[in-house]
Amino acid sequence: MIIIMEPGAPDEQVRAIEEDISHIGLRPFINPGVERKVIAVLGEVDISKAELVEHFSTFPGVARVDLISDLWKLASRTYHPADTIVRVNGVPVGGEQITVMAGPCSVESREQTLEIAHYVKNLGAGFLRGGAFKPRSSPYSFQGMGEDGLKILSDARDETGLPIVTEVMDTHEVDLVARYADVLQIGARNMQNYALLKSVGQSGRAVLLKRGMGSRVKDLLMSAEYILSEGNPNVILCERGITTFENSTRNTTDINAIPVLKQWTHLPVVLDPSHSTGDWRYVEPIALAGIACGADGIIVEVHHDPQHAMSDGMQSLKPDKFEHLMAASRKVAEAVGRRLDACKQNI
Repeated sequence: MIIIMEPGAPDEQVRAIEEDISHIGLRPFINPGVERKVIAVLGEVDISKAELVEHFSTFPGVARVDLISDLWKLASRTYHPADTIVRVNGVPVGGEQITVMAGPCSVESREQTLEIAHYVKNLGAGFLRGGAFKPRSSPYSFQGMGEDGLKILSDARDETGLPIVTEVMDTHEVDLVARYADVLQIGARNMQNYALLKSVGQSGRAVLLKRGMGSRVKDLLMSAEYILSEGNPNVILCERGITTFENSTRNTTDINAIPVLKQWTHLPVVLDPSHSTGDWRYVEPIALAGIACGADGIIVEVHHDPQHAMSDGMQSLKPDKFEHLMAASRKVAEAVGRRLDACKQNI
């Protein structure tokens, strides 16, 4: 349930309710950044919800008490009606602007990463993505450079100013990755790794949560709830394709998920057309479709020499193709009343 306070309710009235919630054995969670204080009541309820509604309605400063039918309490628009904008080093994800995250699938060398970082920055990307730890289907495939890769990404941020998005795969690696990265990515294979979700929720870093290959939209939101319930409001959802009977592409892009998520949750939503298609020829049209139907951003793989990439070369855009994607994305964004700001700079 949520307790909605009167506008201007003093802090002592809010504290009194928080203390009472804790005394009952539940957990209070205050929604940050809204016009009036909203307190979510979390935990297993052993008494009648109707009794709880009546109980908290009597407190001074309470405007009303509502029950939330959604299982994802903190991710629900009932709890947080306005869109959340996640800001990372001043770069927004959500709101009017479309944000582009771009870079190589894997960090392969300092030269490779810095070259791509400068290129995507000059074409208007807001984040640099790159993998230092790589979950691969085969144990014999390239697994990433580990901490050396993280150091290279950090150098790229220092040179370009681009915040870093990179994947963390294990609870034991969260502190390490968080020392270098600005956004911790939870990959599709780990979407329901609840211990890892709790750990990144406690990290203090923004989290990019990718939808699992066989997961429903509701499952994605419940996973986001694990992160939010640890006190971390900076969660970005990512649609990256799901497994279906169709095998003409690597995965099936669930375009429907974008407007559904925008309806059900206040969290920003981005689309990964690289993984959803697995083929660079389809990345641009799917990216444009995502922007047209409401995505707050796209995350794409870019490589200057895809044929020799150490992972996912087939789905990586060459620099000239990325430049074309950015120009087309800008037009589509403007057509739907949003913008994709060019951040071209001579670094």
